[in-house]
Amino acid sequence: MTLEGKQLIGSETLTAQGNSFQAVDPATGDSLEPTFTTAGQAEVSRATELARAAFDHYRETGLEARAGFLETIADKIEGIGDELIERGMAESGLPRARLEGERGRTCGQLRMFARVVRAGEWLDVRVDPALPDRQPMPRVDLRQRHVALGPVAVFGASNFPLAFSVAGGDTASALAAGCPVVVKGHPAHPGTSELVGRAIQSAVAECRLPEGVFSLLQGTGNELGQALVTDTDIKAVGFTGSRGGGTALARLAQDRPEPIPVYAEMSSINPVFLLPEALNHRAAELGEAFIGSLNMGAGQFCTNPGLVIAVEGQGLDTFLSAAAEAVKASGTQTMLTPGIQQAYDQAVAALTSSGKATEVARGQSSEAPNQCRSGLFVAKGQDFLADETLQQEVFGATSLVIACTDQAEVKRVAEHLEGQLTATLHMDDADTETARQLLPTLERRAGRVMANGWPTGVEVCDAMVHGGPYPATTDSRTTSVGSAAIHRFLRPVCYQNLPQALLPDALRDDNPASLSRLVDGKREH
Repeated sequence: MTLEGKQLIGSETLTAQGNSFQAVDPATGDSLEPTFTTAGQAEVSRATELARAAFDHYRETGLEARAGFLETIADKIEGIGDELIERGMAESGLPRARLEGERGRTCGQLRMFARVVRAGEWLDVRVDPALPDRQPMPRVDLRQRHVALGPVAVFGASNFPLAFSVAGGDTASALAAGCPVVVKGHPAHPGTSELVGRAIQSAVAECRLPEGVFSLLQGTGNELGQALVTDTDIKAVGFTGSRGGGTALARLAQDRPEPIPVYAEMSSINPVFLLPEALNHRAAELGEAFIGSLNMGAGQFCTNPGLVIAVEGQGLDTFLSAAAEAVKASGTQTMLTPGIQQAYDQAVAALTSSGKATEVARGQSSEAPNQCRSGLFVAKGQDFLADETLQQEVFGATSLVIACTDQAEVKRVAEHLEGQLTATLHMDDADTETARQLLPTLERRAGRVMANGWPTGVEVCDAMVHGGPYPATTDSRTTSVGSAAIHRFLRPVCYQNLPQALLPDALRDDNPASLSRLVDGKREH
């Protein structure tokens, strides 16, 4: 497929009149063809108008038709073949195996949502039939289902060119809910975005859906995103990125005459707690495994273990020694963009100059452009509690170990943490009571609590929660990964005394789709 550098608005391909830009290969610093142009207000308005026009039709598509559409998108993405992987590698610096896995995840979550749509449980159908003879007062006929919010703006993420981008989890869950989607592609990988966008555009046409079900807008700068979030036809936003970007969009959305929800996944340092008995028995093993997790993808994961907390002593010393050796043996890795690499160096320099964090080890260096050099630092618990700058996320393969005087200080550090995506306990059976004391705090601080694992890697499944209290996300009640993500883009509607002819199929007495329903307080299948 020949890349054209154009906007995909409904069924059209258009050239915008905004400033031009090109993707950059972060491994070489070379610019990549073609030249793209930035969408402006005219393109935003056209995309959102089409989305509004498509909404009422698309939200009432049958469950089988909508599920088939999601599966067709997955088939089309796979049909691009190696061209998609090669372009993704060139635009991100990520290795082939990582991007092939990410393509599998992207298509897998589309097919997962197809399963979810077919099952229909997300409609949460409730029927309370009329009780005209009830005393002391009769009950009217009441029926409830969930409906789509409306057109959704999705912002592609820098660190996942496929799985959190044009056809990523936000897009898949919004389309599954019945919401048209307008995507703002990330400017770091516009070619990858165009390839996937064309696959979705083709699926829309093949499934004979209204063209406004999907559009892709590309561009640099903040103006495009601001225009999209403030457009009155947009009814919700999905975002993965920095805390500054997410909070700015959330403020814009709340300042609208009609405020809308912003589901932004932003900042997390993912604390790892090393409990005493686990340290006593396997400190060296934990140190090596920790650096393996830290170095994965040059540390450019939202679940990267950026903080380790333990009681000082021989066990922690052994852990630090093993981790330091693993860091020193670590080669550099290419970061996603020059801007991300510069921000990483600045964050590491801030730790170095803080006066509170001591460097334990640094990885190998390189003269190649945009390289991430691993880092390991240590600080005392009392200094961490006194200096909030030590909580700032370092987006890359650097982590801070907090050495506490006792388990009481570990608990105080846990209470001091901001909201997180994950919290991890490394524990042996003898640590159970210690873990029990920490667990209520971790439940309040994180969206996912795990034992004896590492936070990098987010399974796409029904039980997954990828969210957490602010600043991990802007709404701790939701998840951006897993089948429950569909609920972000739905709202309940109650129908009172409507005749059968006007009721949606899901609420009719004959239940033509054979949905699971709560009828007069009892579950019926």
